[in-house]
Amino acid sequence: MRPSLKLIPLALMGLVGTVVVVLVLLFVLRAWWSTPITVFGFGEAPEQPIAFPHTVHVQEMGIACEFCHRNVTTGEAATVPSVEQCMFCHITVQGENAPVEVAKLVDFFNDGRPINWTRVHRVPDHVQFVHEAHIRFFTQEEDVVKRAQEQGVSPVEATCNICHGKVRDMDVIKQTRSLKMGDCVDCHRDNNAPTDCATCHY
Repeated sequence: MRPSLKLIPLALMGLVGTVVVVLVLLFVLRAWWSTPITVFGFGEAPEQPIAFPHTVHVQEMGIACEFCHRNVTTGEAATVPSVEQCMFCHITVQGENAPVEVAKLVDFFNDGRPINWTRVHRVPDHVQFVHEAHIRFFTQEEDVVKRAQEQGVSPVEATCNICHGKVRDMDVIKQTRSLKMGDCVDCHRDNNAPTDCATCHY
């Protein structure tokens, strides 16, 4: 009896150790797959604080990517719109198809609270991705310009589609490419871009 009682603390320590290892692995896998872990698994479209159907804003209203993602053509991050930017339109446009969502937006605005959008596309923190350089390069590529003309979209939107998929057709945004290192390196090779480590890891 006594020897078996001594094994109980060892078994508990083993269980705790196993839980810690699993949590660390989940954290590492999250960074590896560059996609937030959701309740339903990898690559699912996360729920946002306010529904934002790109089908309505881009397809129906014809709003350009860079109107909301103001920094995409000039900086590293694409940036997401602030509440005030959304209210530029929604102070007058009441959104007949989504009055509940517009009411939520107005509440955020009146309370002076930012919208804490859930990030969809993510590369590991040790990777630098400059949107401006990619937009500048691809909007000058003949294939991209031709594809944009065929699809009836701007060269900027056709460029965004390369990594983000056809956002104009998405009611809910989800990640469509792996955005893992191999994906980026292959793209750099295909486009004669540098593949030196310091290009992205600096």
